[in-house]
Amino acid sequence: MLTVFGIKNCDTCRKACKHFTENGIEFHFHDVRDDGLDVQMLARWANRLDWTQLLNKKSLTWRKIPEIERADIMADKAFALMIKNPTLVKRPVLESDGFVAVGFSEKHFGEYLNAGSKSTEKSG
Repeated sequence: MLTVFGIKNCDTCRKACKHFTENGIEFHFHDVRDDGLDVQMLARWANRLDWTQLLNKKSLTWRKIPEIERADIMADKAFALMIKNPTLVKRPVLESDGFVAVGFSEKHFGEYLNAGSKSTEKSG
């Protein structure tokens, strides 16, 4: 089953959920702020795509983090920051048996379903 990891007030997450609902695609929504985010999730995603794709360096949350904490960022430090500040995760993260993707577009989502392979997408 497809799981959409995101935040319920995120426009891109809402767009993805609306698309899945309208197209009869079964999914579960996991709010990383309300339902939690842990290192196992992040590590699982990072095993299928580059961890840097998970970190949203364009977010307001990122800009509020002191420069000393952002300097020389590596996976472990990034994961700790994302767990402490779930809005640092680019969203939505779409996870299924066949793929993990970051972001959402109808075109690429269809390609992931057809390919059933590890994939990434950067959008919204």
